[in-house]
Amino acid sequence: MSSSSTAAVAKRLEQPGVPASSKLFQSAAQRTLLLCLLLTAMVLVVYNPVIHNGFLNFDDDGYITANSHVKAALKWTTVKWAFTTYNQGNWHPLTWLSHALDYQLFGLHAAGPHYVNVLLHAVNVVLLFLLLQSATGCRGRSLMVAALFALHPINVESVAWAAERKNVLSMMFFLLALYAYVGYARRPGLRRYAAVAFFFALALLSKPQVIAFPFLLWLLDYWPLGRIGAPAVPWPAAPGASVPRSWSGWLVLEKLPLLLLSAASALVTMTAQKASGAVQTFSQYSLLLRLETAVISYVIYLRKALWPSKLVAMYPHPEKLYPAWQVGTAVILLLLVTALVIRARDQRYLVVGWFWFLGSFVPMIGLVQVGYQAMADRYAYIPFIGLFLMSTWLVADWAQAYRLSVRWLAIPAVSCLLVLGILTYRQVGYWHDTESFWRRTVALTQDNYIAQNNLGDFLLNQGKTEEAAAHFRAALAIRPNGIAANLNLGAYEDGRRNLPAAIERYQMVAREAGDVGMRATAYGSLGFAYRGMGQSMQAKQCFETALQLEPDRARAMVGLGLIAQENGDLAEAIRLYSRASAVQPTDVGYLLLARALQLAGHANEANAISESVARSSPDFPKALKTTESLLSGK
Repeated sequence: MSSSSTAAVAKRLEQPGVPASSKLFQSAAQRTLLLCLLLTAMVLVVYNPVIHNGFLNFDDDGYITANSHVKAALKWTTVKWAFTTYNQGNWHPLTWLSHALDYQLFGLHAAGPHYVNVLLHAVNVVLLFLLLQSATGCRGRSLMVAALFALHPINVESVAWAAERKNVLSMMFFLLALYAYVGYARRPGLRRYAAVAFFFALALLSKPQVIAFPFLLWLLDYWPLGRIGAPAVPWPAAPGASVPRSWSGWLVLEKLPLLLLSAASALVTMTAQKASGAVQTFSQYSLLLRLETAVISYVIYLRKALWPSKLVAMYPHPEKLYPAWQVGTAVILLLLVTALVIRARDQRYLVVGWFWFLGSFVPMIGLVQVGYQAMADRYAYIPFIGLFLMSTWLVADWAQAYRLSVRWLAIPAVSCLLVLGILTYRQVGYWHDTESFWRRTVALTQDNYIAQNNLGDFLLNQGKTEEAAAHFRAALAIRPNGIAANLNLGAYEDGRRNLPAAIERYQMVAREAGDVGMRATAYGSLGFAYRGMGQSMQAKQCFETALQLEPDRARAMVGLGLIAQENGDLAEAIRLYSRASAVQPTDVGYLLLARALQLAGHANEANAISESVARSSPDFPKALKTTESLLSGK
């Protein structure tokens, strides 16, 4: 089109008679904005059922519903705690603060934190699109990668699980750090580098899954930034602008501060996980078994990328070595793909995507085994971007080579996204409630200790004691020395007043548990069991030990308060009940405090507390019954 024709069109668009809508989305920025809104809408639609989901007894209690520090909301003591605690076997202060902010905004209404996760995922999707478009100059391909990331059902665990806030939060800062790096690579400078380090630090403060970040930057240097060898894609720079070149030594030196951040985060993470007893020893899982599991897990992740079925929250780690043929097949497949992508030198994105997939999984692949899972869907949140990039660019290049119309590509692309969206919409329902969540997990996995125990724990709290006990025994059949199942079976025996059997279970946990919180729980339960048997001195020792392990154990404070009240020391009982109610407010705690105040002659104060509980309690008769039971020692 000639310059005169262009001017004529522009003049016509400015005429009053031309509809305003025809002027919209004429610029690249406007089209980008439209696509960002489209991606956001896709996420909100497929994840909308999350507002009907509740909290689960799978970390949601430790992170939110039963965490007194989080429920204190945002204040200085919460900030101090967030930066100094190894609670839940991790050090991620920004994640704790985000949960505290959720509680301040929404209380214990599950829809609030769930939808915040959805919004964070939507932000991540948009950031990924903008990052790839900026780095490669390819809008359509970047859109497809972002859409796959938005709708693939393997990411549901990271979004629909309230306690997994750390995944979506760290991902947001991770993508911002990558975006900042693209700007730094094009126009190096101290301020731009500081922005990269700043966002990377925030990502580490949210979850240490991003420690491979400096290594991933070398992949981006290779493609699409072209800092290693010739650039693989055209730079979207101003006409005549030159592409910055970097000598190989500098590409290493500039990553050193980031590598130090990764090393520091890894050290703190290992300290936190060892303190919680989450790191498994080689006697539990041998080095050979870990290597075999890592290799096979890579192949299973590939299968789940292509065929995302039977997605559950816990894939149990095997106890025995795999068949040789299975390991051999997995190794050959991985080596074959690696050889093919290295050989395809003209398609640099294949090398980048494949080694992004392999490399970003390394911190979570199980060589350092934390917990009892062989793999987890949430671990794929970053690595699968590599696979989405490989497949999208490869298909687009293939279509371009055969001169296929964009319309012919659009049909299978939209169909693929539609199927993924439906699967994701259904997968969100898997996280709806605790009972259906664990029953489905038990049905789709074998020898799943965690699923059996947690389902039993839920049933026990629902009063279905015999069914709960059956699941605890099934868990112990899988792992006889399982700490949580022994503790729960002790609680079952305690509820049946079979106190000697309960004490035996509690003692095993107190003796063997590596997690301080678990030991404190066991000692607190031992205290009540001994008190039920009339052994007050032993009960007092157990309560005191529980408080030495964890000074904020409200249940142990209540136990000591009951013993003090039995011994006639009402002032000490009132102090302990007051302290317990301040740490963890409960109807029963307040009623015990009111009863002690009544006996001490503070009738007005006691009546005010009792009346307040009667007005606010969701089940006042049950609270009264529990209070009487505690006072009687039954």
